[in-house]
Amino acid sequence: MHLRNWQQKIIDDYPLITSQHRRFILKAPTGAGKTVLASEIVERFYKDKKIIVLCHRLVLLEQLEKALGKKHKVRKLAVSDTGPAFEDYDILLSTNMRAKDVLADAVPKADLIIVDEAHRVSPNGSGYKRIIDDFNQHGKAAARFMGLTASPERRTGDQRDQLSLAFEAIIDCANIEDLIDEGVLVQPVYRPHFVHDLDLGNIDISSGDYPVAKLAPAIIKSSMIDYAIWGYSEERLKLSAKPISAWFCADISVAEATLEAIRRSGIEAAIVTASTPIGERMRLLARHERGEIEAMVSVGVLAEGWDNPHCNIIVHLRPTLSKVLWGQSVGRGLRSAPGKEKCIVIDVSSNWSTFGPVEKLEWSLWSHRRSYMQFMNRFNWIGQQHAGEGGNAVYLLCKNELPNKLRCSNIYMKGAHDDDTCPVCGSYAAVDIYKEQKLDIGLNEHGLHQLFFDRVPKVYAEMNTSVWSSLGGTAWNSASGKEQVFLAFCMAFQEVSSEPTQTESEYWDVALAAEARIRQYLVENDIQIVKQSDFNLSYLADGMLVGKKIRTLQAHYGISLCGAAFDAHTLDENERKYQKALRIAERLALIGCSSQDNLPYFNAADHLAA
Repeated sequence: MHLRNWQQKIIDDYPLITSQHRRFILKAPTGAGKTVLASEIVERFYKDKKIIVLCHRLVLLEQLEKALGKKHKVRKLAVSDTGPAFEDYDILLSTNMRAKDVLADAVPKADLIIVDEAHRVSPNGSGYKRIIDDFNQHGKAAARFMGLTASPERRTGDQRDQLSLAFEAIIDCANIEDLIDEGVLVQPVYRPHFVHDLDLGNIDISSGDYPVAKLAPAIIKSSMIDYAIWGYSEERLKLSAKPISAWFCADISVAEATLEAIRRSGIEAAIVTASTPIGERMRLLARHERGEIEAMVSVGVLAEGWDNPHCNIIVHLRPTLSKVLWGQSVGRGLRSAPGKEKCIVIDVSSNWSTFGPVEKLEWSLWSHRRSYMQFMNRFNWIGQQHAGEGGNAVYLLCKNELPNKLRCSNIYMKGAHDDDTCPVCGSYAAVDIYKEQKLDIGLNEHGLHQLFFDRVPKVYAEMNTSVWSSLGGTAWNSASGKEQVFLAFCMAFQEVSSEPTQTESEYWDVALAAEARIRQYLVENDIQIVKQSDFNLSYLADGMLVGKKIRTLQAHYGISLCGAAFDAHTLDENERKYQKALRIAERLALIGCSSQDNLPYFNAADHLAA
């Protein structure tokens, strides 16, 4: 089998990977060839061994059965199956909810467990938790637990349901930009519009995303579908190949309204949802792949496990707080195909301005309790670019009124086009988004970093350390909530290891060990940190400056902790301590700390009892 460059590198490195990790994720973009890689890993390293392949959808099982059945004896587990596992076959395919007794028998026998779409793994859910526990307690010592996904992150604040509790490390196999250069994927070209009359402000997002029951009526009431049809009608005419599009909708009511609008434009379209019978769904998708159906409108079924390389337009009508959903859906259009030069991404849901281009997304095995809150700001990513993370980039919002009475509302980068005219309508009627929206992202991490490394050595050098370093109990006991956040950061900088880490899992092991020691100190001294609604970097900056929010006692005691650690380490070591301390302080602020703590890495009751 001819392997792509990134696939060959993983094959070459696989013995080293498995010598370092027992549970790991192979991350590669949608369309990169993860299923081919998994098949080759089985062929090279597990021939005649026992393999379990798990995924969460029946359509994925069908695809995996077809791919792996060419060279191996494969059995797709049925719901009613009983008896011993691996009789007359080597590879067991299943969802995590099928024939639980057979799976329980298979796990201790398996040499390799592969989980497709591994971001779906819930370490605290009833299905995967049982399998993970069986693997950890009864699995062969040489067996490995391997995940495959393009987006290794779970949108959850539950500290018992973090992806890092199932996997030790992310192995970054390939990124989108490299695969575009190699011709494996095509370049995404974004056409984002800000729909002014889409009102999401009063929707409760305590669940971690916009609930569909509230989101769908807001979409239908707005001009979002009109913007999508207008943008699509223009972009389909610019393609050199036949337009083949996928439309991502929030629910069936939005999908049906969208389908009707597409058909009114004279375009052949169809709809697939989770309730579409699988046979009918496969027939519709086959017609779509052949180009007989130009526009495929979907609700929740095309974001994963669907591959049509001829799809060259993605239309996003699903506002979300999940960058996993955004990245997965756009990635469906990036596969290369003969005659396909690019993929147009028409985003009328503000996901592009919230998360940024999918090729720039970053992933983590851990997420804090309210990590989704930053995405309430539908210009979150644009604000970051303006603040320095993207090189002080400025983005413009076109306010030109069109003949169809819509405002253009295209978002584009200042300086990217002649005279800064809008690339969609050709006019110049734009405003600076940062100024227009009054984006208040506060102090960014770059500014805090500079302030910390400038101020701490200077203040500490002039400080009577024998006085301030002895006032820890007083500082903590009299601290306000803001001052507690500042002190937590300073204590984390003092406590956390300065040693380099090789993987994200190792990074978090070190960070959480330091966090546990801080929690020990706090519960032993009956100090409670109340959960904060967000993590405000300005509290840390104010403490460094001995400003208005952090009083002198707390500021100087905190700086005495940082300064002592600063003097004892090199600049590189302090940089590593600083980055981990930020994450620890963020977690303590957003999770809080009390004698009721029951976290995977710290149980307050057990500690106090001991």
